[in-house]
Amino acid sequence: MSSITAMKRVGASKKDYGYSNARVRGMRSRLQKQAFMDSLMGAKDLGAVIQSLMETEYGPDLEEQLLHGRTSGQIDLALKDNMVRTFRKVLSLSNDESLEVLGALLGRWDLFNIKTIIRGRHMSLTAEEIIESMMPVGQLTQIDLDELARQQSVKGVVDTLATWKLPFAVPLRAAMPEYIEDGNLAVLELALDKYYMEWAARRLKGRGVNQRLSRRFLGTQIDTINLLTCFRLLNADLGDQDALRFFLPGGTHVSEQLFRDLASMSDVDEVYDRLKRTPYGRPVEDVALKYIESGSISVFERALEDYLMRRAFAAGRGEPLGVGIIISYLWMKANEVTNLRIIVKGISVGMPVERMREELIVV
Repeated sequence: MSSITAMKRVGASKKDYGYSNARVRGMRSRLQKQAFMDSLMGAKDLGAVIQSLMETEYGPDLEEQLLHGRTSGQIDLALKDNMVRTFRKVLSLSNDESLEVLGALLGRWDLFNIKTIIRGRHMSLTAEEIIESMMPVGQLTQIDLDELARQQSVKGVVDTLATWKLPFAVPLRAAMPEYIEDGNLAVLELALDKYYMEWAARRLKGRGVNQRLSRRFLGTQIDTINLLTCFRLLNADLGDQDALRFFLPGGTHVSEQLFRDLASMSDVDEVYDRLKRTPYGRPVEDVALKYIESGSISVFERALEDYLMRRAFAAGRGEPLGVGIIISYLWMKANEVTNLRIIVKGISVGMPVERMREELIVV
């Protein structure tokens, strides 16, 4: 049973948005400012990082984890513990409508975690390497994710999900024969993406302002996935495959026709020219030079993730008595924890401050 379902048993319907949003605003005021991040990046060692974090709301989580060692790994666990605890607290404050909406949007973390595990198994990473990248704030708990990460193969992961009767197993099992035949990980990831987006869209079909806001945000997620797919298809030889097999319907700006046009292109300048009349033109333009210099699709992935994060932050600027404030805070919190983890990792390996700053998601 998911944590979101469990929250409905404690009378969440009696809470209104005025109460929950006031509490969330208070929590948002405790997010760390850029000056703190700058100071942390300048720390001389992990001891200084720990000292600074102990004076924040991460202190209790650090105290518990540091009993097992004062390492970057234990700090990382403390940061993840804090994020999980914070998400659970916000859900406990939410009413039934917001729980339904948040349940659909937070399903992206289960999607992310399962894809991370499958990628890790596909690349023969160790369980520890896979676990390090995951964040248990969806339906799957840390115990569940640890068990999945310790499976010996992609098939083992899928079979375990099926044994647990989790819905994500259905699209994965359907796509497994093709994956086994040609070893193409993309078929599994596409199956997961399609399943999640269709599932979330069904949960957000209501006519209310909160459902409409959440559908727009989900549509932006779909757009970013479709655009990243198009960038991966640059110069790709699809043979007799139709590029539309990789298209996810339901986006806000990337239509089926636009996707087909972009997927047929071979030059990033052509892509930008076609996108410049959409909200994605500027993010793509900003990193086009980096792509030309590096040849790495990851620069577009990062730019689109930044854009998506900023759209989540903007959700809190609308209706003061709606779910947007909660969505905004949860994504801000996730962004903060991600950036703190990047800084801790950077300090532990002696990464230069400017390189750390480049790695941060939204600053």
